[in-house]
Amino acid sequence: MRYTYRFRLDPTPEQRELLDHHRDTCRQLYNHALNEFEKIPESAGTLTQRVRQVRDQLTDLKVWWDELNDLYSTVAQAAVMRIEDSIKALSQLKQNGYNVGSLNWKAPKDFRSFTYVQSGFEFDNKNGQTVLSLSKLADVPLIKHRTIPDTETTKQVTIKKEPTGDWFASFVVDGKETPEKPTDPDRCVGIDVGILKYAHDTDGYAIESPGFSDERERLERAQRDLSRKEHGSTNWETQRQIVAERHADLKRKRRDFLHKLSNYYATEYDLVAVEDLDVKGLVELPRNSRNRAGAAWGTFLGMLEYKCEREGTHFVAVNPRGTTKECASCGVKTEKPLWMREHSCPACGFEADRDANAAWNILSRGLEEVGVGYSESTPVETALPVDTPVSAKRVVETGSPTLKERTASAVSE
Repeated sequence: MRYTYRFRLDPTPEQRELLDHHRDTCRQLYNHALNEFEKIPESAGTLTQRVRQVRDQLTDLKVWWDELNDLYSTVAQAAVMRIEDSIKALSQLKQNGYNVGSLNWKAPKDFRSFTYVQSGFEFDNKNGQTVLSLSKLADVPLIKHRTIPDTETTKQVTIKKEPTGDWFASFVVDGKETPEKPTDPDRCVGIDVGILKYAHDTDGYAIESPGFSDERERLERAQRDLSRKEHGSTNWETQRQIVAERHADLKRKRRDFLHKLSNYYATEYDLVAVEDLDVKGLVELPRNSRNRAGAAWGTFLGMLEYKCEREGTHFVAVNPRGTTKECASCGVKTEKPLWMREHSCPACGFEADRDANAAWNILSRGLEEVGVGYSESTPVETALPVDTPVSAKRVVETGSPTLKERTASAVSE
């Protein structure tokens, strides 16, 4: 299993200039390679073969392009092979329904990283400080807040400059053991995501949506101030930096919440069932699209999926159609307007929170896909443990005799 470790770099002012020089040289090489690639007809071979034809020109380029000799060999090769990765990414976006064009020439602000592949980098300790030694570049101080196990092999490291001006190093490692998923999962949970409550699960946990109104307000004020500056002036650049920092602050806090929540579910359960949401379609719906986009459901589900794989937990994405309308007890569908927050089945009398009912339906569908019987527990009054790194509100859900009978019969089978 491949995994990524991200560390913050703390370069000196001289090293920042050198990093920027390497980054811009890679950008110019990428633009040149893209121009050469477009001259090669599609009949000349597969995508990989055509990109490698351009990569093979690097030796001749170094004869007259002196700056390329400042780059480590794999860094230059990775800059060219980036064309293949970009085209594949565009193809994937097109398959997902996005309107995409072709690759374009990269401006300095659009090319923010370069990559060392297989070699040319290593951790070192100089004067009591951990540094990242990069061939043909520098020994850059690094804040190593965690260690990479010796059993894992580092495949590559990407050096990236964020819009705030901060530099980071991302290490891609291989060899991390993937635990086997349990054949008979014991602790199972279904999760229904929303806006009023970010997540409501079958254990009765209602996770409050994180409040980022203050961060958004600060960002909007900074953006208004930026719009009043003369574009390209010193004041404009100063304010642009402030806007970038506001964006980074909001993104950092949101991702911190999503990492903690996804890690909780991945480590505490043997099976996690969620809705296979069309996040793009939901964001494009009229009204409330800002809150739907800010909820970052796609990011949360992506984090949850890879963390479940890392922890050996079953991750099941089920069809979301009808999960809110169906009764979790008897399966009868009942129309519910958005303002109706309680589920009350006219057929069997089962009553529960609207989102809790949906979560039980999600879990039932997930268990069916995995081939496991129904859960042995019914909705009860619960709350998150004190040491859980996410906030929760106590929820009271009335159990249904019909649901208990259904569960009992499933267990006896």
